[in-house]
Amino acid sequence: MAAAPGSGGGSSAIYHRSAVRLMLPTWIVIGILLLLPVLLMGVYSFLTKEFRGGVIWSPTLAAYDQFFLDRGLFGDEPPSIEWTYIGIFWRSIWQAGTATLLCFAVGFPTAWFIATRPAQHRTVWLFLVTIPYWVNLLIRTVSMKFLIRDEGPLNAMLLWSGVIDQPLGLVNTNLAVLLGLFYSYLPFMVLPIYAAVERYDFALSEAAADLYAGTWTTLRLVILPAVRPGIIAGAILVFVPSLGAFLAPDLLGGAKTFMIGSLIEEQFKGAAGNWPFGAAVAMILMTIVMGVLLIYARGQTRRSQ
Repeated sequence: MAAAPGSGGGSSAIYHRSAVRLMLPTWIVIGILLLLPVLLMGVYSFLTKEFRGGVIWSPTLAAYDQFFLDRGLFGDEPPSIEWTYIGIFWRSIWQAGTATLLCFAVGFPTAWFIATRPAQHRTVWLFLVTIPYWVNLLIRTVSMKFLIRDEGPLNAMLLWSGVIDQPLGLVNTNLAVLLGLFYSYLPFMVLPIYAAVERYDFALSEAAADLYAGTWTTLRLVILPAVRPGIIAGAILVFVPSLGAFLAPDLLGGAKTFMIGSLIEEQFKGAAGNWPFGAAVAMILMTIVMGVLLIYARGQTRRSQ
């Protein structure tokens, strides 16, 4: 039987049709700017490298074979595991994970401080956190290099104060890359945690104190579980872009600090670039990230059931 004009079923159908139409521009943008480039990258990863750059439309697995297997300089030796690229992946994961932990160590107290200020002051503090994002990432990274170089303000201050006798030599080290990642993505950790802390019921902390729970016990058993969604969101927002970053490794690091983003970037630069190999590395990186996110999403679904 057809629903009456004023019934809920008719209104629900109208809202559903409107939602589909309203979402259509979003899906078009996602398809053109996200799905299509990923599809092209996947296709390019199975093509043959052209000697002067670009690709030859001849399907092959050579790009993936180059990543995983070492067949010698001329490709005629027995295959062995290509540890060079695996080492670059491991270094990238380590740097991104360490940067995420460092951002959490600084971002959580910062977010807690902002969320516990009077309401009229929070906007000012959030404004101060987001100010660096008014400047391009390239300029911020170059500024970090200027700050920590041998003749930079940091070494000059430490030398003047007598803390050190000679410049630290931070540039072209893993520490410099870590500092660059930390500086670039710290707000991505602060803002999600701030949003979670702002919704936190502080009566829970008072109840824990009434039950003689210490500060660290309250933090571990009450506060952290309550704001865990914000922490996880911040960790994802920091770890994923840090894993594929190339500006910080290129400008602050050197050959020994090569990361995945730098490896991919190198394959698309100049006439000698290897586009299929760069696309294959990007697909491998994306597959790892998507796999980790899917495992996390499945775990969250099981916990909620």
